[in-house]
Amino acid sequence: MIIEKIVTNLDQMDPADIKKRHMEKIYLESAHLMKRIQRVKTDHGNELGIRLKAPRDLVAGDVLYMDEKNMIVIDVLSDDLLVISPRDIKEMGTIAHQLGNRHLPAQFEENDMLVQYDYLVEELLQELGIPFKREDRKVKQAFRHIGHSHD
Repeated sequence: MIIEKIVTNLDQMDPADIKKRHMEKIYLESAHLMKRIQRVKTDHGNELGIRLKAPRDLVAGDVLYMDEKNMIVIDVLSDDLLVISPRDIKEMGTIAHQLGNRHLPAQFEENDMLVQYDYLVEELLQELGIPFKREDRKVKQAFRHIGHSHD
């Protein structure tokens, strides 16, 4: 089976509609959410091809296939993350500037900044005294680098 479009996302479905279907999952590393073309295997051992026509990243909870009884859904494996919890706007600005200089993509959840683990960033956070913790956590979307130039 070749998947060319996303049917919906679990977040947009009625819980009763989800519950009445058998769910197969495809577990991806967060970096693979950016791939529009890939071969994957479900947790039931079924192989599929993904060839998305629309230029969009996959997101945790995306439904790739659905009929009256079954559905195939994207799930994401946990990433090794630094969860940074600045106490004020100055700390947020300081660490955001430092991460920007390193071209590290970040995601935000409530008041936390999430970055993929990097021992140099961990050392920097310790040096600056900015609260953080290291944990394995699932993210809903890929950490995307934003292109730029210094021209």
